Amino acid sequence: MARDPFRAAAARVRHRLRLRPRTGRRVRGSGALAVPSRPLGLVTVVLFGAWLGLLAVGSVRTTVGPMDTTMTLRPSLTGGTKINVSPLGALEMDSHHAPVRLDVDVDRLDPVRSEALVQHPERLSGLEEEVTGDVGAGTRELALRSCVAVVSGATALGLAVYRRPRRALAAGGLALALLAASGVSAYATWNPKSVLEPKFSGLLSSAPSVVGDARSIVTDFDVYQQELARLVTNVTKLYDATSTLPVYSPDPATLRVLHVSDIHLNPAAWHIIGSLVEQYDIDLIIDSGDTMDHGAAVENNFLDPISDLGAPYVWVRGNHDSATTQKYLRDAKRFKNVHVLDDGRAVNVGGLRVAGIGDPEFTPDRTGPEQAEDVERTAGLRLAAALREQQRAGTPVDIAVTHEPAAARETDGTVPLVLAGHVHHRQNEVMEHGTRLKVEGSTGGGGLRAVQNKKPEQVLASVLYLDRSTRRLQAWDEITLGGLGLTTAEVSRHLPEEKPAGATPSPFRFG
Repeated sequence: MARDPFRAAAARVRHRLRLRPRTGRRVRGSGALAVPSRPLGLVTVVLFGAWLGLLAVGSVRTTVGPMDTTMTLRPSLTGGTKINVSPLGALEMDSHHAPVRLDVDVDRLDPVRSEALVQHPERLSGLEEEVTGDVGAGTRELALRSCVAVVSGATALGLAVYRRPRRALAAGGLALALLAASGVSAYATWNPKSVLEPKFSGLLSSAPSVVGDARSIVTDFDVYQQELARLVTNVTKLYDATSTLPVYSPDPATLRVLHVSDIHLNPAAWHIIGSLVEQYDIDLIIDSGDTMDHGAAVENNFLDPISDLGAPYVWVRGNHDSATTQKYLRDAKRFKNVHVLDDGRAVNVGGLRVAGIGDPEFTPDRTGPEQAEDVERTAGLRLAAALREQQRAGTPVDIAVTHEPAAARETDGTVPLVLAGHVHHRQNEVMEHGTRLKVEGSTGGGGLRAVQNKKPEQVLASVLYLDRSTRRLQAWDEITLGGLGLTTAEVSRHLPEEKPAGATPSPFRFG
């Protein structure tokens, strides 16, 4: 029975290869066309056989700390590592680039070993070495088993297709060579820092808030071990996360900024923002505009929930926000936590100094894209001039805010970080003179107009972690929620690109 898959596969491969025979001769006594010996046919047999071999025996069951896991190699165009923790979700890491992906399925959590960690905290000190040793042993066994599986699968299918031992051995040798090349590629592109930038899905989307700040995982691994042990020994608590977000104990050395944009009158956005403020203990919310849709006075009451979000709220005008909208938000009696920025005005709030400028255009007044771009650039130059003036006065700005990315680009070299929105998708780049531009997507999922689209827009927001002393960006979490009618959630952690040792940082153009 074990050979049935290979027999069926051989029949399919022979059938396809016979569609374009090399000679058209019939095999004596069989009535069938001769199987071609073209290299492409051999490669097809090798890849198909190797895949079948991996499916049949290319996995290893192994223990990793308190968990029972199954490790498997899978063909892949992008590589990487995926850890499935059913039914809680998964996390993906960009660990390597090769035509094979490592899948790790957490089958069960051993209650005896987990309870031992809780009752004997001193064992946590050796947990790192234990897990490292378990993963290493499992990986070595998986590599050996995968070699056997790939070679055996390709050889068996080659023998079934070609019915010649020499051709079958050639198929097995080629399969081994391809696997070796994949291993070399994975080794050459191995990224040990990928563990700091995982992408979470499912209920595990809350994992960054439970575990803590990306940098603290490296600098305070003992604390991380305790948090991780508490997480795995209280798995049932994660099921409650479907209705309430877990309590987050943030690193006191960081300031946490929630960047939102382009809400476009979606009332669900206020609930999402409020939940993120509570989950991440946000110090400051920055809204880069287009909170409204038409900017009419009748829309103003939509803004009222801002006063109950539990954090200072910095806002700049977008092209869908009118002067009426801006005047309403400037009512200090109604909005004690709101700071409206325009014309380069700066405020000290939430431990940071933030300056911004409103969008010079209002959607109903637009005349043309060329003129619009010129107007935006002019606004950006005004903001840059204000930032230089702040520097000369001895009060440098930490974060600048505009609505249009075109305006934000004019601040390059005058501020470490500039935030924008408008385009409804994320952008992140370090510009020529050292300023990082971060553009947020639509926190309102495109607004209520999104129901007109065939595919709903995702709800996007980001949590920025800044060092409390230097006020420089350390890391950020990109939060992606399914749009209208969807319930998916992802949290993807990122670190700024680090310059090589000894490199001179890009100077900011002040003065």
